[in-house]
Amino acid sequence: MLLRLRTPDGMFRLTVEKDNTFSDLGHQLLPKLPPTVDPKTITLSNQPSGGDSKRLGEIAKFKIGQIGLGHGDLIFISYKHQDAVSNGHTNDGEGVKSLGSTNRLNGKPILPTEDLPIDQPLSPTERIKNPWETVRQSPLDDMLDRKEGKIPRSKGTMCRHGPKGMCDYCMPLDPFDAKYLEEKKIKYLSVHSYLKKINSATNKPELGSSFIPPLVEPYYRVKRDCPSGHPQWPEGICTKCQPSAITLQPQSFRMVDHVEFASPDIIENFLNAWRRSGGQRLGFLYGRLAEYDVVPLGIKAVVEAIFEVPQVDEIDGVSLNAWDNEKDVNEVAKYCGLEQVGVIWTDLIDAGQGDGSVICKRHADSYFLSSLEVCFSARLQAQHPKPTKWSDTGKFGSNFVTCIISGNEKGEISISAYQMSNDAVEMVRANIVEPSADPTVMLVQEEEEEDGSTSRTRYIPEVFYRKINEYGANVQENAKPAFPVEYLFVTLTHGFPESPKPMFTDQSFPTENREFLGEAQELSSVAKALRVNQKEAEFNISNFSLLCFIHQMGVLSKEEEALLCRVAAQHDLAEAFQLRSTTGWQTLRAILQSSGERLPKRPRPDDIEDLDKVEAQLPLPTTTPASAASSTRSLTPSAATEFPAHLAKRIAAVRLNEDHPPPSKRPKEGGRDYEEVGGS
Repeated sequence: MLLRLRTPDGMFRLTVEKDNTFSDLGHQLLPKLPPTVDPKTITLSNQPSGGDSKRLGEIAKFKIGQIGLGHGDLIFISYKHQDAVSNGHTNDGEGVKSLGSTNRLNGKPILPTEDLPIDQPLSPTERIKNPWETVRQSPLDDMLDRKEGKIPRSKGTMCRHGPKGMCDYCMPLDPFDAKYLEEKKIKYLSVHSYLKKINSATNKPELGSSFIPPLVEPYYRVKRDCPSGHPQWPEGICTKCQPSAITLQPQSFRMVDHVEFASPDIIENFLNAWRRSGGQRLGFLYGRLAEYDVVPLGIKAVVEAIFEVPQVDEIDGVSLNAWDNEKDVNEVAKYCGLEQVGVIWTDLIDAGQGDGSVICKRHADSYFLSSLEVCFSARLQAQHPKPTKWSDTGKFGSNFVTCIISGNEKGEISISAYQMSNDAVEMVRANIVEPSADPTVMLVQEEEEEDGSTSRTRYIPEVFYRKINEYGANVQENAKPAFPVEYLFVTLTHGFPESPKPMFTDQSFPTENREFLGEAQELSSVAKALRVNQKEAEFNISNFSLLCFIHQMGVLSKEEEALLCRVAAQHDLAEAFQLRSTTGWQTLRAILQSSGERLPKRPRPDDIEDLDKVEAQLPLPTTTPASAASSTRSLTPSAATEFPAHLAKRIAAVRLNEDHPPPSKRPKEGGRDYEEVGGS
């Protein structure tokens, strides 16, 4: 009889007898499979999804007729591949790898020279069962989930009821009410307002239906492990696994609504690098997320510190170097209760007027965010996904923000805050778009490579965007070859608190990676900050750069370092005394005392009395008492006030007369010429 076998690499037909065993079937099947297939992982099933599957090794002794297979039946086969070892053998448990892991992209093995899309998940079809039970959100998201977010309204002139009544004119509004947002000039919904809006339309508890997670992340890549049974893309593709056409629209919500810098000194210290060198600067923002009362159910990012990564500053941009200690910096931030919340960079050009004004480069007639910056920020957001229990994949969007310091229309230095849309992040993940030389437009990638061959690493679906044309109609345009970047980001507000209470109060410690400006982080800088040469002196460790440098030294233990960060962040005096008594802290002080700050030099005499005491200790020439008396210094108060103090510091053993003749014409006293020491 004839059996049809459908595998991930194609379809086969084998002729067998009912008395044959599955071991005989395997011997006929193996030559038709790729040589990298591991025979121990071959499974057979009567369903495409793999239900009721059996391993070939478990049923090898059974006859085909005993299973109930007949002529023309279809069997679905799945298997895993193994990595070839140089001697031709593999370890039973170590050499087997699934092609659905990191060494495959959409079913095709990835070569070392090919670029991988960032944050490639195992499969878009892998959903989390009951994410509201397994996904762990942040405490802020849990708190906002419990709030209704209703906007209260007071009793108005149209109300005809008593003080305890309510009508349509005074009932609370929903947090996503369009009229209220327009009245308050709020351009975007907060993410929790957006969640309540779509959840009210998706799930209706009064109907008793099962709960459906309302948030869905966009996915613009070819779905792997297609159940249709055809070869993996690019060898095969169907309507079930290929992405649908993309229609871009401005995003109606934002994940973070406001960026708040804890103190203006944070920005001033960051700008000092540009003021001193003229080159642009980039740093990562460390802070925390908090509730923002201005927007219903809003979220704000409170920035407490900026960490400047290794980079090469240039007049028109920044070239980033490898950031080797990123994990260490994140660990210090975690001890302080902070996390990486965003990135900031400068784009400043001095106007040359001498008043501190800068040139306005970003405005409505040019651009606000270039296509290159959109791709850069989208990649960073993809690396910082937001966990949520309202999505079937367990994540949705990102809380990562982007801040740019540039000049405004008045020539002043101002800050702008942005976030890339979820569509932009997914299009960058899927390698669909690339930046353009024109900063105002984004290019759509071609399906062909530079040599004309079809790309095996990306699939480019149809991309459209909607706009208002010159006749005022909402029309759909083809995004190829380019489309405006305004569809890919949302704007955020920013500001400073009225009464700043920053976590880190000291800005005197040298900033990291500023050696080109003469600011180097050395042991002497730490010793100066900790005042190790002054007994019982108060030390100021409330500086994020100082904490990172001490962590890099590796002297303190984990518990001592956590205590150090608590002292720096919370300013608790009791914990500060506890820190002084720890073994690691005393070891650190001993290291700094031996190789840290120098002892201060002995102060020089700065007045006439001290100078007289010094000269009194100098040996006088061997003369008679009369000549010795005549050589004694005599200076009237008027002469003392006539010459500055620094002149007295630079002259030793010189008789200062009121006339002050030149050195060559000075008279000899006691048979010895007095020489000038140190110059004028």
